[in-house]
Amino acid sequence: MTAPRPMQKRPVLIELDEPAPSPAEAPPVPEAEPAGALPAVATVATAGSFLSRLSFWVLTSFGGFVLTVAVWDFLSGLMARNTIAGTIGMALGGAAVLVLAVLVLREAAGFVRLGRLDRLRALASGAGTLTQARAVSAGVDALYAGRADVAWGRQRLAERQGEVLDADALLALTETEIMAPLDAQALREVEGAARRVALATALVPLALADVAVALWSNMAMVRKVAAIYGGRTGGVAGWRLMRRVFTHLLATGALALTDDMIGSFAGGGLLSKLSRRFGEGVVNGALTARVGLAAMDLCRPMPFAALHRPSVSGVVARALKGIAGAEPSA
Repeated sequence: MTAPRPMQKRPVLIELDEPAPSPAEAPPVPEAEPAGALPAVATVATAGSFLSRLSFWVLTSFGGFVLTVAVWDFLSGLMARNTIAGTIGMALGGAAVLVLAVLVLREAAGFVRLGRLDRLRALASGAGTLTQARAVSAGVDALYAGRADVAWGRQRLAERQGEVLDADALLALTETEIMAPLDAQALREVEGAARRVALATALVPLALADVAVALWSNMAMVRKVAAIYGGRTGGVAGWRLMRRVFTHLLATGALALTDDMIGSFAGGGLLSKLSRRFGEGVVNGALTARVGLAAMDLCRPMPFAALHRPSVSGVVARALKGIAGAEPSA
């Protein structure tokens, strides 16, 4: 009687009815956020309570209603007393309403532009497939259609994007070709603002004067950075953008000066030993540079990935070279 043969293990071949998915279509690997992540703090800090929003809406509506009735009573009484004066008052009132409507439309357009930048940045941050990357690339390309400063980059993107079959590579190509010239313009604005604030602090002996210069320079810088990236704002939208910038700085701990060694550079360096006011100017210039870099992060339609994010120390160094008369390096 023969012993039974042992079972031989053979590979099992499973045939698929559908073609295998491409690796480019695979979803991205989720990144675990550390405990107590600071971006969540920014979200909580910017979200106001329902009662606060309702109170603001009710008070502004009531104030607008009272003002409208008062203006109407004034114009009606003026028309009853003197027809010519009433006609002039009506014409001026109509012109004021027209100007107010134009201002409201401009502010609404500013909010729409900022919202478009936010949506593109969120889409670019979560793009993990080639289809999503192509949507981001098309959105960024359409955002800057008609702008001469990025026309060459848009042309190169159109020529080369058909050859790219990877999501990360397409996003990197879009960022390199379109964002690079805009980043250079925004960086020049940030360096110029940091230079002005440093000079004002070092040369103006009045404390309130350099504070006013710093505030004006920061507001103008943020609005110019937003305009460079396609988010030109009005007065109200500009103030809201400034609030978002400072909330971003607070949430990310960017107001501290230790990570870029600005404190040791300005507090114990040669410049501060020569002049205490100049050392304070370097610190204020560094804070202005931080505000400008935060504005770039919030106004940029794509997060920094393929391109290196500028550092505060580098911005301050180039600004100081501009003060000394040297040509800042690129």
